[in-house]
Amino acid sequence: MLNRQEIPAIQHPIDFNYHLAPINTLILDNGIPLYHISDDIQPVLQLELVFPAGIYTEDQKGIAQATASLLKSGTSQKTSLEINELFEQYGASVKAGAGSDWSSLTISCLSKHLGQLLHLVVELLTDTQFPQHEIDLFIQNSLQRLSVQLKKSDFVANRQIDKLLFGYDHPYGRYLVAEDYQQITQGALNNHLKKHYNSASCKLFLAGSFGENELRLINETLGKSGWNNPEPDIQLEKPIHPAPEKHHRMTNNADGVQGAIRLASPFPNRLHPDFVPMIVLNTLFGAYFGSRLMSNIREEKGYTYGIHSYMYNHRFQSAYLITTEAGKDVCEATVAEIYLEMKRLREEAIPEDELLLVKNYLLGNLLGDLDGSFQIIQRWKNLILNDFTGERFQANIKIYKSVSTDELMALAQTYYQPDRFYELVVI
Repeated sequence: MLNRQEIPAIQHPIDFNYHLAPINTLILDNGIPLYHISDDIQPVLQLELVFPAGIYTEDQKGIAQATASLLKSGTSQKTSLEINELFEQYGASVKAGAGSDWSSLTISCLSKHLGQLLHLVVELLTDTQFPQHEIDLFIQNSLQRLSVQLKKSDFVANRQIDKLLFGYDHPYGRYLVAEDYQQITQGALNNHLKKHYNSASCKLFLAGSFGENELRLINETLGKSGWNNPEPDIQLEKPIHPAPEKHHRMTNNADGVQGAIRLASPFPNRLHPDFVPMIVLNTLFGAYFGSRLMSNIREEKGYTYGIHSYMYNHRFQSAYLITTEAGKDVCEATVAEIYLEMKRLREEAIPEDELLLVKNYLLGNLLGDLDGSFQIIQRWKNLILNDFTGERFQANIKIYKSVSTDELMALAQTYYQPDRFYELVVI
């Protein structure tokens, strides 16, 4: 019997044994891999279709995001209103989106309605017509949103820092202007859909409550002979053209009271041995509320409401970014304090108790990613899309637990050198 007079033993996350539940794989009749994890907690499921159809693949600026946004704009048999009413009739959520590298279509629904919804999803993928009035409405809304966002220094800074890092002619560095939206056409949208949303490049991720019947339904619909009949499309790494000058100051709103600060440098991608230990150093530096940057620049100096650092997760190129907004009269002082914190990490050993706190924070957050099939499938999706196996997960845990202060200081001495960083302030 539980003795409520005794305080329960406290176990730190660093002492836990972490286990990533195994993934099941089914190859559909047309070769599409279906990765799945089931549970019976609730009679719901989530099916995500992932395609290499992001910004990196587009032949025309803005087409990847426009295609995802207009995927429910209407087929030869149904209007956009009828499509959305059907999804609502079944209480389903169907969302499409495009990122830097991948596009996805995600269905969340009651398990018993999957069959009806799959037929509609196939219709969207193979028969979306992109009606002109829907395109016109998308362009109008996009232009209005862009005109508002361009008044914000943080929005402008985000666009400019990517341009400095990768070059405007690179998919990761370019951004949209009004003329790009106005050049979106039915033909370009149809071409992107048929070329990139196809059975040859699709990967499926399924989680929730399902059984053999749901797997059969998926194979009978999405597993039919190749849909959209693509030609081979091999994605090659494209050269970057970073800016030669590294210090930049811009005025976007002369009457603004805040400046947007971005410090960024190139950084190796996930395949590099420094990537995972750098996650630990980055967390300590600026990736959680108790970080060095937060403690100094927010709590002690009061220059900002928040400051963060993180590593890009692009597939072909990577970068390290520090981002904040501060009063325009203290922007330069904020930049100086960021470099000061870098200097401390290069020259001073991290106290063991601070490092233990950061490791417990990282590993404690990881527990949430292992709670339930929806969370676990997302962890597996990130591994699979980056061509990793479950061994990568265990290797990461080992590094989180064992990385030393000396190793982190060596990383800081390599990657926290001021001359590596592009420095941008937009007011």
